[in-house]
Amino acid sequence: MDLGICDRVALVTGASEGLGFAVARALAEEGAKLAIAARRTETLEAAARDLRERTGAPVLAVPCDVSRLEDIPQLVARAAEHFGDRLDILVCNAGGPPFGRPLDLNDEQWQQGFELTLRSVVALCRAVVPHMRRRRWGRIVAITSTSAREPIDGLTLSNALRPAVHGYLKSLSRDVGADNILVNTVCPGSYLTQRHRDLLPRWAADQGMTPEDLLRQREAAVPLRRFGEPIELGRVVAFLCSEPASYVSGVSLPVDGGLCRGLL
Repeated sequence: MDLGICDRVALVTGASEGLGFAVARALAEEGAKLAIAARRTETLEAAARDLRERTGAPVLAVPCDVSRLEDIPQLVARAAEHFGDRLDILVCNAGGPPFGRPLDLNDEQWQQGFELTLRSVVALCRAVVPHMRRRRWGRIVAITSTSAREPIDGLTLSNALRPAVHGYLKSLSRDVGADNILVNTVCPGSYLTQRHRDLLPRWAADQGMTPEDLLRQREAAVPLRRFGEPIELGRVVAFLCSEPASYVSGVSLPVDGGLCRGLL
């Protein structure tokens, strides 16, 4: 299927590794031009080289910590200017907020989680939408988590703030739909990314298990009996950014191998 996004300009945050990198790769494979952002310059530059070599796509790497809201307008301006004053696609992705139980988190952790998880999405959309409105075409997709649908033990900040992202983007989808801008969210389930590996010992200790046993238990809990490959999520996001998805907006889509039990 031709996704119709060849030469579209896409900004993907948190794109140096894991799910963000997979999304950038999937968009580049469809011919999109890329601006990618992440905090660590060295890792980001390596990701940009990898994407250029894999796909031949033009890739601009812009180091940026999206939790620093004052840096976001500069990120968007630089990306748009580099590709002829246009931005067609925005994929909001950021590292998940840290592990923490409801009564253990302090005010600083709540504030940091708020800035990273919710305010960064608001600031990115605010900066990008004017570029999309000028051309009357746009796609915005946020990568969140199944925690927006079913709380995950120990991830209180994610459980509280991810649903807020969905609420904001659902509201935005209603306001910008007349401008032919589509706004959606995807909820990844179990992918063996670095974040999952980092959290595994904490979860395992909390349940009195070894990380290896917990990993097997989590894999068995997925109806497909395996973890997802990041590129599988990347290709779903690429579809949501496509022309064939032109009547899909305001949707929160689990990409989780059937893990979430809810009907809606």
